[in-house]
Amino acid sequence: MIRAARPEDAARISEVLVASITGLCAADHHDDPARIARWLADKTPEGVAAMIAAPGGRLYVAGRGRIEAVGAIDWAGQAPDAGKITLLYVDPEARRQGLSAALLAAMEAELVAMGRTNGLLTATATAFAFYRHHGWHAAGPAREGRWILGHPMRKTLG
Repeated sequence: MIRAARPEDAARISEVLVASITGLCAADHHDDPARIARWLADKTPEGVAAMIAAPGGRLYVAGRGRIEAVGAIDWAGQAPDAGKITLLYVDPEARRQGLSAALLAAMEAELVAMGRTNGLLTATATAFAFYRHHGWHAAGPAREGRWILGHPMRKTLG
């Protein structure tokens, strides 16, 4: 199941984000408590509820019976032909089951349906190879973000 997130999903989405970031992204946060805290600051149920309600983007959930992966797209502030993947996280217990790939494909298709054929994202070190495997290309040097080093990537969609 892949669908748009609903307000009542906020608590479970928060759980998935926290589990994924803390359990799978050590290559990015290096188990530094301060980096982890900054990364998780807006991943609370309240922060997720705000993401769900925000205009100019959409949160998605995927899973088999329960929410196991979370993704988001954003088109606000982008060029008319561009859209951005802003989140893609999977519960560590559901890793390598195809949910991330299915969710990425669904978000790419949604952007194309909106007429947005220029895909953008900033990958973590953890996810960089995953995105390359799915046709994304480096779009410049890595740069320090709010809490980790980010790798800009791009893909022609559609």
